[in-house]
Amino acid sequence: MKIFNQIAVVVVLTLLVMGCSATNRLTLGVTEPALVSLPQDVKTIGVINRSLASEKHNAIDKIDKILSLEGLNLDREGASAAIKGLTTELERNGQFEAIKIIDSVKAIRKGLGVFPAQLPWELVERICAENNVDVLFSLEFYDTDTQADYQATIVNIPNDLGIKAKVPGHRVTLRTLIKNGWRIYDSKSKQILNQFISNDEIVSRGEGINPIKAVEAVIARKEGVMQVSNQLGTNYGLNLRQLHRRVARDYFVRGTDNFIIAKRRAQTGDWDGAADLWNAEVENPKRKVAGRAYYNMAIINEINGDLQKAIDWASKSYSDYGTREALRYVNILRRRLADQQEIERQLSK
Repeated sequence: MKIFNQIAVVVVLTLLVMGCSATNRLTLGVTEPALVSLPQDVKTIGVINRSLASEKHNAIDKIDKILSLEGLNLDREGASAAIKGLTTELERNGQFEAIKIIDSVKAIRKGLGVFPAQLPWELVERICAENNVDVLFSLEFYDTDTQADYQATIVNIPNDLGIKAKVPGHRVTLRTLIKNGWRIYDSKSKQILNQFISNDEIVSRGEGINPIKAVEAVIARKEGVMQVSNQLGTNYGLNLRQLHRRVARDYFVRGTDNFIIAKRRAQTGDWDGAADLWNAEVENPKRKVAGRAYYNMAIINEINGDLQKAIDWASKSYSDYGTREALRYVNILRRRLADQQEIERQLSK
């Protein structure tokens, strides 16, 4: 009974604290620049696959396939799936006139499953000129590495009557690590615009009365590898798209009666009406109240999309009135303003 009373007291205190909070939270949608930005004059893109095994590395590649229990063409088909995912997303993007898969240059092949040295710029320029493309998206490496774990266990096998019987058997767990890396070559500026490495794992399990049956039960591993590889290519292409997300902001709801009324207006969606009451408090003789009013005016200006005015209001809230929350908010707004300028640059292509 004593413990119950203690819990009840904690709950009541928590509710009181929440009810007496000086701030409310709102969320708003923001747009962020693409993670990868291409030059404004890029109209055609070439896509190359360096992950294919070259002749001199072919023997090493075959040994690796045997040791890691890979299918004979798993790496080749997985890399192709990744390339397909990338090209499909680039075509869907709509910014470019043409996307070309270039598979005729054997000199680019490495195929060792590690991030190789970048291509010589002379070769990049020649590939771009011969194929009439502005930049090269390159799958620099792609490799799958599978580890198998065998366990003797009891498995359920249907008998002739359709009833599952428990018999000694085998369980196989296959862990397939998919490693891949990308680069974007700009032949004009001779710069690597972006490079990226990722590792993803697929776990497949199966069981049967003998090891062969257990392996047969996880044969869908290849389909999983193809799906994940295609998504990896798609994800890399998505880096060229602007990001849309929702962010949280806190605004002050306590200080004077105007703050309380403004809170109710804001809750009904009347943000301009709330701003009228906040603006009325910026000359309040109480510094704490005035600082909160300046802070809230920064909030309404961000909501309305005027980030520079929001920065001005928040800066004064901190510098003149010492509102602690305002300094962090100023830094957030400055980052947003820089992002907005980058978005405008990207949209001007």
